[in-house]
This record gives sequence, structure tokens and C-alpha cells, in this order.
Amino acid sequence: MLIFWFAFAGEAAAVENVATFSPTDFKVSVPQVLVSDVSQNIEVKAVGELFGQLEGQTILADFNGEAYELIFEKNLAVISYNFPEDEQLTLSIADFYWEKHITPIPLWMSILPPLIAILIALLLKEVYVALFLGVLSGTTIMFYYQGVGFFVAIFKGSLAVIDTYVLQSLMNSGHMSIIIFSMLIGGVVHLITRNGGMLGVVNRLSRYAKDARSGQFVTWMLGIAIFFDDYANTLVVGNTMRPVTDRLRVSREKLAYIVDSTAAPVAAIAFVTTWIGAELSYIQQGIDTIGLEESAYNIFFNSLAFSYYPFLTLAFVLMLIWQQRDFGPMYKAEKHARTHPDFHRDLESSASTSSLSIGTSRKPRAFNAIIPVLVIVFGTITGLLYTGWDQAVWADERITVMRKISAIIGGADSYAALLWSSTMAMLVAIALTLGQKLLSLKDTIESLVEGFKMMLTAILILTLAWSVALVTEHMHTADFISNGLLELSFSPYLLPALTFILAALVSFSTGSSWGTMAILYPLILPTSWLLTNEYGMDHNGNLLIFYNVVSSVLAGSVLGDHCSPISDTTILSSLASSCNHIDHVRTQLPYAMVVGLTSIVIGTIPAALGVSAYLLFPLALVLLYLQIRLFGKKLPAPIKV
Repeated sequence: MLIFWFAFAGEAAAVENVATFSPTDFKVSVPQVLVSDVSQNIEVKAVGELFGQLEGQTILADFNGEAYELIFEKNLAVISYNFPEDEQLTLSIADFYWEKHITPIPLWMSILPPLIAILIALLLKEVYVALFLGVLSGTTIMFYYQGVGFFVAIFKGSLAVIDTYVLQSLMNSGHMSIIIFSMLIGGVVHLITRNGGMLGVVNRLSRYAKDARSGQFVTWMLGIAIFFDDYANTLVVGNTMRPVTDRLRVSREKLAYIVDSTAAPVAAIAFVTTWIGAELSYIQQGIDTIGLEESAYNIFFNSLAFSYYPFLTLAFVLMLIWQQRDFGPMYKAEKHARTHPDFHRDLESSASTSSLSIGTSRKPRAFNAIIPVLVIVFGTITGLLYTGWDQAVWADERITVMRKISAIIGGADSYAALLWSSTMAMLVAIALTLGQKLLSLKDTIESLVEGFKMMLTAILILTLAWSVALVTEHMHTADFISNGLLELSFSPYLLPALTFILAALVSFSTGSSWGTMAILYPLILPTSWLLTNEYGMDHNGNLLIFYNVVSSVLAGSVLGDHCSPISDTTILSSLASSCNHIDHVRTQLPYAMVVGLTSIVIGTIPAALGVSAYLLFPLALVLLYLQIRLFGKKLPAPIKV
């Protein structure tokens, strides 16, 4: 039985407890994974006779010896609490009493799972073991701090890898969409290979890709052309150009680098992409917090003048191709590809997936491959317009057509568009194959199934990578990195550079540029605005730093994504190019770091001080060119075998 006294003061009502509660009136729950120095929620639920009776009521409680008001909504009250290292928690509501001894995980340990996964991947060059141990280290830490012994924690952690993290990763609708899309693309690619379409494309591209340099240039152009989605970009360009670059003795590492370093950068800065919706929504969260009277799209548009890393990466790839120079591990890979007599025999033994033969059909017709690929491209764009269509936006005469299209695609369901387009492409490929009697129905279906099987490696790696990302989310890895760097005392002029580094670290550790943007935009944007105001800067100065910070989150996310072995786009680039994944990361890393460092020193920091982008971009391009001339070695001509 519960009795309340109500004391009204205007429209507000304070509720005091004047009767006892039974020990079964409430149920208190703490998070299963407790991390120190991070605000987490303790849930208090009304049960038994109280169920549903406390809606909108405020109950006075004693939490850890201090008065606390529990506000019940939907039969639940939440206590936000920053857990110390070790403590006895107590909660009493009249005669109701609850206590629990907790030992939260030290926040610094949250960096261990991604760090272990990354180090083992780089040292052992075995990505499956590395990712699995990354997840296992996280689950073991979680169970150990729940009070079980070390060996019991390992045993329970091993089970949790599968029944919790792998399962939850696969239950995510976005992740499952990527898996199905990848399988459908694999099936289409295998079918257009078997029916001679790929051979026809190779024959057509051979007219333009006559040597290693022109072959790489065609790959770069395709990477720019498929700008609307990074997943579609990597899978289509990598699979399409692999037979061409193999014939021209371009290493798989170089192909994967070109694919990876055009996909995300162009998708990040283009106006009409599957990224734009997420970018604008994250920016909107930040400007809502500070009350800035500017549209998210206008902020994004103005921030492009500070997006040095994406633009410079695209230019750097082109410079490498044009000068025919490489350095570091990439030079060794390219030299081997051009001079080793057994290069083509070595390809399959070093690849992380089964490569496709381009076939020996009697009718190598390019349109059998081109039409399904165009269906994917234009089908995705059509799907984006359809799922994001907003008549009110289109009818608004105050905004330009480009902004209307960007707003519509920004609100679209990109996963549905990709699934629809890839399904249609598969059906079109089947129709073309059967209509011309290139393969029997049985062989056609078997080709599709073989294509699905080829993507099993991608699915395994992606699932484990997503599991690592989920562990980092539960252990608050991003909070550890963010808190550590944001506690430093620094000038607002250095904030964009610090933001760039912070975004790169978070993206590198979590393997997700989208996740990094989701974490940092709401955190960094209000911080930058408040910091510049406290520093006494005028409105124009505030906006200069603000735009730079917006672009730095995006650019740093892409840099970390390029450097991380557990990044989904990096993994897809390896798989689409049939390149050993660790070899791809090892050869791409020096290039990404060179461009990233140049972006900070020549771009981000001077731009925050007010130096014009019209000066900084040309200066950065000249510096990148000189670095290639200074450190790069001229590649030998491919041998003829």
C-alpha cells in the first residue's frame, strides 16, 4: 500500500513518501558493463502493486546517503551516475532498501580490445585471429570485473563473443543490409564473369588502359564517377578493374589503395551521397545544442573549404599514378608485380578471397556487364530519390536544385536503395544470360551461388570487425580518447587540429567513420563554440573555427578509417580487389599518414589562423608533389612474359 501527501506550488507538485514500501515494490538494475569515470544509468522500476501507478510522479529517495528525486516515466526512473573505481551503492525509499558492491572497469582498459586487434593483425598478418582476440579480450575484461575468476572470465567471454557480440552485430539491420548487398554484388560479378560480360569490359577498357599508368588512371576515374556510396564504389570498381590491372601488372595492393582512397573521400565531400544524411543530422545535433541560426547544409557547404584530407587524398593518388613513383611497402609490391616472372601465379596464393577468372566465353559482350553495373549505379540513385522524396522540399523556391536533391538524398534510406538496386542488377544479369543462351538455367543459378560463397570471407571479417566496434561502444573507448584529449589546455586556434587527430584516433580504434562522426559532432561542435566565445573571438572568428572543426571531424574520420585494419570500407576494398587485407593496410598506411600530416600542417592549422584556402590548397599540392619526387622511386617497366 502506498500513501502520498501532495504539496502544490503553482503548477509543480512535490511528492513525499509517508508510508513504507515493501522490499518487492521496486527493482533496481545497473548496467552489465560498468566503466569508471563515465556517466551511466541505474534503472529503478516499479513492480508488483506499484506497476503503472507512479507515472509522472516524483519519489524522494536516498541514494548513497544523499537525497535524490526519482521521476517515473513509463514505470521507470533513471539515476545518471558517474561510477568511481570501487564503491558500495545503496538506495532506500522509505523502508525499501537495496545495496550492491560494484567494481567498474577502469576507463583506460577500454582501449585494449581495439589495440589488441590492431597490433595482432599487423604483427601476425592474420585478421581472423586478431579480430577474434580483440573481441575476446573485451568480453574477458567485462566478466572479470563482474567478480568471476580469470579463467572463468575467459570461458564466459569466449561464449559471449558468439552469443552476444557476433549475434548482436548480425541482428543490426544496417549490418545485415551490407551483408546481403555484398552477397548480391558478389553473385552479379560472378555471373557477368561467367557469361563473358567481364571479358567484354576488359576488352573495351584495354583500349584506354594500355599500360600500368593508364590502367590505374581508369581505376581512379571510376572511383570518382561512383561517388554516391562508398560500399558500392569499392565493390564495383575493385571487382571490375581487377582483371585489367592484373593483366597490366599492377599490384593488388595498389589497386586496393586506389579503390579505398577514392571511395570514402569522394563520398564524404560530394553533395549527393549516402553520407550526406548522416553528416547533416550529426551537424544538426551540434548546432541545436548551441542555438546557431544556420542550416546544417550551409555549414556543411562552408566546411568543404577546410576539408583538406579528402581532397588531398584524391589528388595524391593521381600524382602517384601520373609520376609512376611509389615509396615504402607499396614500392616493393609494385616492383614485384612489374618484374617478377611468376607475378600472376602469386596473386591467388596471396589473395584474401578467391579471384574470378574473366572467362573464355565465345561471346564476350561488354554490355552483359555494363548494363547490370549501370542498374546498380542508377538504381541506387533512383532508390535514394524515391525513399527520401519530400514534396515540400522540392516545392521550396528559396533553395537551389542542388540543395533540394542533397536534402532529399540526405533523408533517404540508403540501405534500401542499395538492396533494391543490387537485386534488380542480379535479375537483369540473369535475364541477359538466359536471353542470349550464354549459360543454362542451372549454370546461371550455380554461378550466382558461387558468387555468394565468395563473399563469405567478407562477411566473416565484417562481422568480427562490427563485434570489436560493439565492444568498444560498451566499454566507452571513444569516451576515453575524447576525455583524455579534451582535458588538455589549448588555444581555440589549435582546436581543429586536435579535433582532426581525435577523430582519426577514434575512427582508427573503432573502425567506423560514421560512428566517429556520431560520437564527436555532438561533443566537439558545442565545445568549439563555447571555447571561441570564452576566448573573446567575434562572430566571424567563431564561424571560421566552427567550419574548420566540422570538416576536421569528417576528414579525421576518413583518415582513421583508411589506417584501421578493422574498418569495414578498408576490409571491403581488400576483398573487392582480392588483396591480402593486412598487405593492403600495411601499404596504404604510409600514404595515408603522409597526406594526413600534410593536411594538418599545411591546411588545418594555418586555416584556423585565417590563411586563405586559395593559398593553402596549392601549397599543400606542391608539398605532396615534392614528397613523391623526394621519397618516391621510379617504377620499372613491366616485363613481358
